[in-house]
Amino acid sequence: MLKAAVIGLGKMGLSHHSIINAHPEIQLKSVCDTSGYILDVLSKYTGIRTYTDYKKMLSDEELDCVFVATPSRYHAELVEAALDRGLHVFCEKPFALDPEDGYRLADLAEGKRLVNQVGYHYRFVAAFNEAKRVLDAKLIGDLHHLRVEAYGPVVLRATGATWRSKKTEGGGCLYDYACHAIDLMNYLVGRPASVSGTVLNSVFSRDVDDEIYADFEFTEGFSGQLATNWSDESFRKMSVNVSIWGTNGRLNVDRQALQVYLRSLPRALDAYAPGWNERYTTELTPPVWFYMRGEEYSAQINHFSQCVKSGENPMSNFRTASDASLVASKIREDAAKPRTLIESNKAGQRETTPLGILKPRRSKSLVRAILDKL
Repeated sequence: MLKAAVIGLGKMGLSHHSIINAHPEIQLKSVCDTSGYILDVLSKYTGIRTYTDYKKMLSDEELDCVFVATPSRYHAELVEAALDRGLHVFCEKPFALDPEDGYRLADLAEGKRLVNQVGYHYRFVAAFNEAKRVLDAKLIGDLHHLRVEAYGPVVLRATGATWRSKKTEGGGCLYDYACHAIDLMNYLVGRPASVSGTVLNSVFSRDVDDEIYADFEFTEGFSGQLATNWSDESFRKMSVNVSIWGTNGRLNVDRQALQVYLRSLPRALDAYAPGWNERYTTELTPPVWFYMRGEEYSAQINHFSQCVKSGENPMSNFRTASDASLVASKIREDAAKPRTLIESNKAGQRETTPLGILKPRRSKSLVRAILDKL
């Protein structure tokens, strides 16, 4: 039985608390948070030991692992403290806002042979896992383009800032939303080699971006695009979609289903044939012992516990999470670069706006065009 603690009791921390409590091989020993109200309720009705100082908790408790679910800016400090005490660590995404911190902690965890996992839960959604199987089998041939999108209704009006909408604490849409899409892209096809054409827009937020658009190039020779917007109220909740085109077809996948079109079947793979193929999450998802928000949340914690037992490295770990943070940091760097303007006011060239955008040609009205011919 793994003895565990949770640090941070916000939305994700309480979700992990529920799943851990229901897990047959994990015993929740203690929790840590700054909210006296939450700690009082848990202490009164569950008897769990509560702390407001994580250092004291790590010192006083006999633990095997820690689940970190605090605002992002505190991840590196808390994770390092847990690793220094020889504890396995599950940390919420985006792990470390600075990828250098992330890679350093990955080295530390690997050097101590401690299991380390980051909560990129889309890696545990059955439809995306099936897409990975199709891609690894090269059913759609050599890849030539990818588009990954994430939309949702998180910031829909200008309000007081929360930690998620502060650049130094949550990182905004880029680190809170886009990193899910980036990590999924890395999981499915590998990390891109370069980023360009980035646009970061603030729709309602003052300190951070609310929507991100970027282009990628991969060493294998194919291209990609990212589109993310957490101020899109046309979606009821977060929606992530990946479309990939190859020489032998294409695939489109989201949480609900995988659609694959194949020109031919280059090799046998069960359930696939030339033409359109559709696989639904309901048929692909293995059952879990406890449902909280989605099977993938229970599946990722069970994966963590099984990796602690076996000593294997989780498929979403500090190093892969740092890869996602690295791509995000390069997106931010690219957005800050000056854009090449189109030269204006030269003979024979169209006039541009101050930003170098071509002005639309003025078309004559139909009446004026007729009069000119008279």
